Amino acid sequence: MKNNPISATIDFDKEGTQHGFLKVPYSSNTSAWGSIMIPITQFKNGDGPTALLTGANHGDEYEGPIALFNLARRNDISNISGRVIIIPAMNFPAFQSCDRVSPIDGINMNRTYPGKPDGTVTQIIADYFSRILLPMTDIALDIHSGGKTLDCLPFAASHVLDNKKQEKACEAAAKAFGAPYLLKMLELDSGGMYDSQVESMGKTFVTTELGGGGTSTPYTVEIAKRGVDNLLIHAGIMDGTLIPNLSPTVSLNMPDDRSFVCCEHRGLVEPIVSLGDMVRTGDLLAKIHNTDRTTCEPVEYFAKRDGMVIIKHAPSIVSMGDNLFVIAEVV
Repeated sequence: MKNNPISATIDFDKEGTQHGFLKVPYSSNTSAWGSIMIPITQFKNGDGPTALLTGANHGDEYEGPIALFNLARRNDISNISGRVIIIPAMNFPAFQSCDRVSPIDGINMNRTYPGKPDGTVTQIIADYFSRILLPMTDIALDIHSGGKTLDCLPFAASHVLDNKKQEKACEAAAKAFGAPYLLKMLELDSGGMYDSQVESMGKTFVTTELGGGGTSTPYTVEIAKRGVDNLLIHAGIMDGTLIPNLSPTVSLNMPDDRSFVCCEHRGLVEPIVSLGDMVRTGDLLAKIHNTDRTTCEPVEYFAKRDGMVIIKHAPSIVSMGDNLFVIAEVV
């Protein structure tokens, strides 16, 4: 297979703190023979596991980048045993443009794994993670939020896996993260996901959703900062004691696709329920108003299962196929 063209300006085997870039060759109208410079920091102190910490897999999700840019500036790594690789904005072109996907190729980074070394910019970055970074990784954390189109309760999540020992390790790490909610997550389309790539390589993996609406809050940023430290402590990489959430963590489960409420109309959303509300099967969730004329009755959407509303569509205007709500069982 062709070698990946990305080069790192740091030495992954070198002790101490290093700040640098992943240089992605990209020749454009504004920069012939140029490169996309993805910031990277590494802490390495003796022997121990390797953690790979990432944010901005989608470029309009900000809790991860804020927490990881803060982490990267720490001066004292004497409490580290092992290696911490920090990439605050893995999808750097999307992050710079404040978009979910890269403006260069329009590809969703979280649906393009394992990537291609001779593909588009997004595919090349994914291939570098798959073939260079993940093989040296023991535990990976990818910090998401809802971006501009979703709003989420702050939760850490793991997936159901065929390897039950690995599944338990992922669930334990997600619990240690210490978010207010802990979700056993069902993906509608797991093919090509970074999550699936990490898990297929036998690694411990944790993901999150920590808010959304294309912004961040002090509350969700603090969850991300605390969660990063907790994950490193849990992995045995950083000295310290886990910092629990102020209130007991609520465990949630998505056993099947009845958790998802998909929009079959376009129009204006009149919400009936809010994030965190408990609903029963058949409860009214929202009304969709036809905005093309004033004579149409709104279309009503109902819950298909008992549970808690954990995700909702953020903009009040929806299109067919949009995800209106996600409802999870409280375990």
